[in-house]
Amino acid sequence: MRRVLLILALAVTAAAQQPSPASMGTVPTRDALVTGGLEVRGDNASLVSNASITAYDHPAPITLDRGGQVLVCATSQFHLLHSGTGNSLLFGLDRGAIELHTASDPQDVILTPDIRFTLEHPGRYDLSLRVTPNGDTCVDNAGTAAPVLTLADSFSDATYRLIPGQHVLFEHGSLREVVDNERSPCGCPPAAAPATQLATPSLTQPATPAAVAAQHPFPAAASVGLAPITPPANSAPAGEKHTQIATTLTYDANHPTPPPSESETTATTSSAGTGTSTSATPPPAPPGAHDLAHAISHFFHKLFHPHSRQMAGT
Repeated sequence: MRRVLLILALAVTAAAQQPSPASMGTVPTRDALVTGGLEVRGDNASLVSNASITAYDHPAPITLDRGGQVLVCATSQFHLLHSGTGNSLLFGLDRGAIELHTASDPQDVILTPDIRFTLEHPGRYDLSLRVTPNGDTCVDNAGTAAPVLTLADSFSDATYRLIPGQHVLFEHGSLREVVDNERSPCGCPPAAAPATQLATPSLTQPATPAAVAAQHPFPAAASVGLAPITPPANSAPAGEKHTQIATTLTYDANHPTPPPSESETTATTSSAGTGTSTSATPPPAPPGAHDLAHAISHFFHKLFHPHSRQMAGT
């Protein structure tokens, strides 16, 4: 029992005498999700060992204890580890992009999912690195004082020598498919410029045509028939039929339109009136004086000769 206790005491003493791992750098916790071996102090996380940094929707700067900085671009996932002895570090990029600005160290290593970078000749990194989802790897070894790097394929024996000032793209992460005159940037994309707001014209100064056009751009979608048609304000209510009549107005001086006939005029008056209709057949004329006298005499004749109708019938 005493022997076991003695061994445990010696182990604790040895552990206490070993120096704690040196910090590799610090990153603000407001800029990234940080996991691994770290110590959080206030708003900063001190990266001790095997740290994983995933930037939020904006770049996350890592201040290196050996001097310099690693800028982890928005939404990118990055790893930082000790490499060998001294201040050498392993910079690992899973996805996205980083910018590395620091003096090189002999045992530095840079890793992507497909390529391993090692130092051939020292220099100062101003290195931009980007890995796309399909594996395309963009590398910009900027500056005349940049180090010379040896690139090795993780899945074959292919190698590539990257010299200062070289800007290349390895398609699908292959060292055999190289675009050695790449022009697209490899690091963090530039910050989006704030939207310019148009100044409100003063009451004494009329708006210029350019300002009006900027505030009310031409509706291109409507001009090519892509915009939805807005129903007119006087459209029929829902559930009722709505009839539209389209016609073309024409006029020919040599063949003028004849005036409407009397029957057409009468029919139009009948259908478009205010509730009373006018018949197309004129009413009968009142009886004349001769007809009136004949009716009176016929009445008195029947009054004084009641049997004359019967006799005429026999």
